[in-house]
Amino acid sequence: MERVNHLLQRLLGNQGFKQRYEQMRTYILTHPDVQPFLRAHERQLSNDMVDRSLMKLYEFIEQSQHCRQCPGLEQCPNMLPGYRPNLVVTGGRIDTEYDRCPKKVQDDERRQQESLIQSMFVPREILHASLSDIDLSDNGRIKAIKFAEKFVTEYQPGKKMKGLYLHGSFGVGKTYLLGAIANELAKRNIPSLIVYVPELFRELKHSLQDQTMNEKLDYVKKVPILMLDDLGAESMSSWVRDDVLGPILQYRMFENLPTFFTSNFDMQQLAHHLTYSQRGEEEKVKAARIMERIRYLAYPIELTGPNRREQNG
Repeated sequence: MERVNHLLQRLLGNQGFKQRYEQMRTYILTHPDVQPFLRAHERQLSNDMVDRSLMKLYEFIEQSQHCRQCPGLEQCPNMLPGYRPNLVVTGGRIDTEYDRCPKKVQDDERRQQESLIQSMFVPREILHASLSDIDLSDNGRIKAIKFAEKFVTEYQPGKKMKGLYLHGSFGVGKTYLLGAIANELAKRNIPSLIVYVPELFRELKHSLQDQTMNEKLDYVKKVPILMLDDLGAESMSSWVRDDVLGPILQYRMFENLPTFFTSNFDMQQLAHHLTYSQRGEEEKVKAARIMERIRYLAYPIELTGPNRREQNG
């Protein structure tokens, strides 16, 4: 600091520099961003303290101007992107502190919310779904949203609560509704996992080779809230039904872990799908066990309406 002061004294001996310095000093001390702070703290501030803090005051002016002309969080030009400056008096000097701007706060909250919604093999846009955007054109959606809102409000870890079994034809919004429920849960800091079932089963089958299947299966079994998307779209085998799906549902049933499903099949059609394996084997008892667990875990609601994927395409 002493060297800087000596350098400043030498520079002030230069007439041209001295004139520019005084112009800059006047600009800073009369600037409308700085004036309210100086008036509010005039009893704490000496002329010497103010002069020694000119660069901090200039920094505050520059960063404040950036905030007023905000180009958005991604293009923020401030020294700390997403942070706005505040002037404070500390340790006998003026300093600049930074706190998060509203855009940064909103972005952090969004990222925190997204971090609570884990997904496996599900499109990213589904993770931004909102209950408020769902079309209320049929009774199934109205019932599903009412159920979802009640679930989100009343959810407590360990409490016995049913999820939803959403069924209906292609493109009616079943997966979107799962994403919207997951987002509402995330707002209450409740984590969930959305899984696209056919890819999950393929992943677990491949995991047999590297001996990570049990680890991955345990992860899916134990998440606080599990959402199984497109159950029934997979090719059914006895191994998938009895060694993968069965243990997942059994564990969640015993541990009171809420589980949601979507399917193109209603429950009767799903039972038929589970009964016949790829080899054509008929195993009604084993299929019935799976259906018993699904009925225990979830309340069926049918969604109807046009194929929204075709409309949006």
